[in-house]
Amino acid sequence: MNRPAYTTTRSQQLFSDAQVHIPGGVNSPVRAFRSVGGTPVFFDSAQGAYMFDADGNRYIDYVLSWGPMILGHRHPAVLDAIRAQIDKALSFGTPTAGEIHLADKVCQMVPGMDMVRMVNSGTEATMSAIRLARAFTGRDKIVKFEGCYHGHSDSLLIKAGSGALTLGVPSSPGVPACLADHTITLSYNDSEGLQKLMAELGEQIACIIFEPVVGNMNCVPPVPGFLQTIRDCCDQSGAVMISDEVMTGFRIGPTTACDYYGVVPDLITLGKVIGGGMPVGAFGGRRDIMQQIAPLGPVYQAGTLSGNPVAMAAGLATLTLLDNNQFLPPVAAQTTRLVEGLAQRAAAAGIPFTTNHAGTMWGFFFTEEPQVVNYTQVMACDTERFGRFFHGMLARGIYLAPASYEAGFMSAAHSDEDIDNTLDAAEQVFATL
Repeated sequence: MNRPAYTTTRSQQLFSDAQVHIPGGVNSPVRAFRSVGGTPVFFDSAQGAYMFDADGNRYIDYVLSWGPMILGHRHPAVLDAIRAQIDKALSFGTPTAGEIHLADKVCQMVPGMDMVRMVNSGTEATMSAIRLARAFTGRDKIVKFEGCYHGHSDSLLIKAGSGALTLGVPSSPGVPACLADHTITLSYNDSEGLQKLMAELGEQIACIIFEPVVGNMNCVPPVPGFLQTIRDCCDQSGAVMISDEVMTGFRIGPTTACDYYGVVPDLITLGKVIGGGMPVGAFGGRRDIMQQIAPLGPVYQAGTLSGNPVAMAAGLATLTLLDNNQFLPPVAAQTTRLVEGLAQRAAAAGIPFTTNHAGTMWGFFFTEEPQVVNYTQVMACDTERFGRFFHGMLARGIYLAPASYEAGFMSAAHSDEDIDNTLDAAEQVFATL
C-alpha cells in the first residue's frame, strides 16, 4: 500500500490546544493514548472503512466509533434518514412517531424484548436497568464480572474484593464505599464461582449483569455453558438477568449475542448500533418488569433528549438494513479472515500471540496463553509490545483501539483489499517486535 509520508503536526497542535479547557485534552479517557503513549490522532472525516485525520492521513478503521458503524461510515441510507429529519427539527422533547418505529423494530428483532425505553447512552441504559431490577426484586446487591464495563455510574465502578465471596471496593474516587457494599465482582467465565456465590447469597441478589461477549478487556467470548449458568442461577434465586448488549447487539448474530448463544435474559441493554452513529441507548425486556417504569410504575427514569428524532431516524435506517439474514455472514467471515491472518503472521515472526473473535467483534493478545478467557489472563499480557505494535500499525494507516483492553470491530465496508493491506502492515510490524 503506497502512502505519503506520515505526519501528525496538526494533531499535535490540536492536542496542545485541547488541553487548555478539556481535562487531559479528551472527553473520554481512552482517547488520550495514555496506554500506548504518543499523541492522540484528531480526525476530520470518514467514509466507508476509512477515517481521515487532521493531517490528511488515511486509516483503515477497526474502531468504528467503538462499534456503531457496522455499515461503515456515512452509509447513504443513514445519511438520507438523518437529512430528512433535520429538515424538520433536531429535537422536540415531546413524543414522536420515530420513537414508535424504532421501538417496534427493536422489539420485533430482539427475542425477549417485550417493551423498550429509549435513553441517551449505554451508561444510562445499564444504570436504569439495574435500578429497575432492584425495585422489581426488592433487593440491593448486584453481581458483575471483572473486565466487564457497564458504564461509569457509581454502582458499576467497583473492582473485585479479595476473595470470591467478598464484596467489592470502589475503583474510582468519588464512589461511596456504601455502594461498593452492594456490588459483588466475580471472575468472568467462572461458572463454579458464580454457583458458589449464588448458593450462599442468591436471595439477596437483585441482578446479575454481564457482557455476553466482553468487549472491554479486549474481546473475550463466553466459554460453553457460562451464559446458561447465569440463566440458571437467576431462575433459582429470583435475580434479574441483565445482558449488557450495548456493544454486542447486532454484532455477534443477527440480533443479540444472548440469542446467538441460545439464552434469553430478563432485561437487555442496547446502544451503539441502534443509533447508527448518533448518541443513543435503550433498555428493555420482560413486560412485567418494564411495566414498573414510570409513568406506568413507580421506578423513575427520564431524559430530555431520550428518543431524539435524529437518533431514532439513524437507528431505524441502520436496523432496517441489518434485518436481513444475508447481512452478517460476510462481515463475520471478513473478521475470521483478519484474525486468522494476524495469527499466522505473528507465528511466522515467532511472536507470542493469541486471537479471539465472535461475529464481527475481534481482539488479539500478546501472550503465550493458547486461549484467553478471563481478566487475570488479559492483565498478564504484554502491553508494552502491544503499544509498539499499535504505533507501527498506525504509521502504516491502520487504526486500532489505542489500548490493549479494547475490542476491535469489522464493518460491511471493509473490502478484501483492506484486509490484505492490514495483514501486510501487520507482517511488517511483527518483524520489528
